[in-house]
Amino acid sequence: MEKTRKKTGAGRVILRILGLLLALILCAAAFFLLWPLTEHGDRARVDGSADWMGRLDGSLMLSEISLPGTHDSATQYVQLAWFSKCQSLDVGGQLDAGARYLDIRLGADGERLQLMHGFTKCRTSAFGGTLYLDEVLRQCYAFLDAHPTEAVVFAVKQEHGDESVAAFEALLNAYVQASPAHWLLTDTVPTLDEARGKLVLMRRYEDEAGLGAAAGIPLLWPNQNGHDDVSLHTAVTDNGSYRLWVQDRYEYDAQDKWAAFTAGIAQNGAAPGDVALHFLSTKGTAAYGHPYGFAKTLNARLAETPSGELSGWIVLDYFSAPLAAHIYETNF
Repeated sequence: MEKTRKKTGAGRVILRILGLLLALILCAAAFFLLWPLTEHGDRARVDGSADWMGRLDGSLMLSEISLPGTHDSATQYVQLAWFSKCQSLDVGGQLDAGARYLDIRLGADGERLQLMHGFTKCRTSAFGGTLYLDEVLRQCYAFLDAHPTEAVVFAVKQEHGDESVAAFEALLNAYVQASPAHWLLTDTVPTLDEARGKLVLMRRYEDEAGLGAAAGIPLLWPNQNGHDDVSLHTAVTDNGSYRLWVQDRYEYDAQDKWAAFTAGIAQNGAAPGDVALHFLSTKGTAAYGHPYGFAKTLNARLAETPSGELSGWIVLDYFSAPLAAHIYETNF
C-alpha cells in the first residue's frame, strides 16, 4: 500500500510539472506569435502621400530623388513574427503612405513565388495562408493604375529555396510577362517620366539566365552584417551602368546603426547617375533580434532630423506616412 501511495504521489508531481511546462510553452507561444500583432508604426495619414511624385520634374533620374522605402516589405504577417516582422502595413498600404522602394524577398514554391524573410514565410493574415507574389503584384498594379504619376522601385532578392538563379529568374519573368504594361525593364537607372506608372525591376542576384535588360537593373553589394569595426558605414559597388553607395549594417545596435546611417548620408560621394541606398533597419547584435524594438528608437530619431539633412533612398522598418513625408519633402 505504501509503495502504491508513493508511486501515485510521484505520478501527480510529474503531471503537475508537465502541466506547468505546457502552460509555459503556451504562454511563450502566445507572446512571440500574438504580441507582435500589437506592434505598429505611426498610423497617422498624410494628405498627398499617394501622389507625391506628381509634383516632381519628370526629367529627374530616380537616383536624384529622395525615395522612402520599406525593408522586408511583405512581413506584416509572417512566421516567428517576434523575430521576422518588419512592417505593420501591407504593400498596398505602404504605397498609399508614400513608399516608392519595395524590398521584395522571394522563394520558389513549385511554379509560384512566395514572399519570405529568411526561412520564415510571409502570410496573407495573422492566421492566413501563404502570401504569394500574385497578391503583392495585385496591390502594386492597383496602386499604379490609380496613381499613374508614381513610380515604384521593385527590388527583388532570391531569399530562400534550392532552385538555381536562372530558374528563379524564369519564374519571376513569367509573372512580369503576365502584365508587361506595368513594368519598366531596363539595365540603367531611368528618369521619372520613363518610370511613371511602372514597377522598376531591380535585382539582387546575377543575371544567370542571360535575360539582359529584361532581368532588370543590377542592385548588387557585398553582405554588410556585423563587424568588429562599428565605424563602417557606406560601401561603394560598381553595378555596370552606375555606382551603388549602400549602407546596410543590419547587425548593429541602435546607437551604432544611427551613427552608420548619418555618416553614410553625410559622406557619400554619389554622382547624379549613382544610387545612394541607406537602410535604417537592423536586428541588432543578437542571433535573432526584435526589429520593432530598434525601429521605435531609430524612427523617432529620423523624425527629429531636419528633412534638409536627408537624401538618397532611405529604407525603414515599421514604415509610416509621416516618416515617408519627412523623407520625400526633401525633394521640394
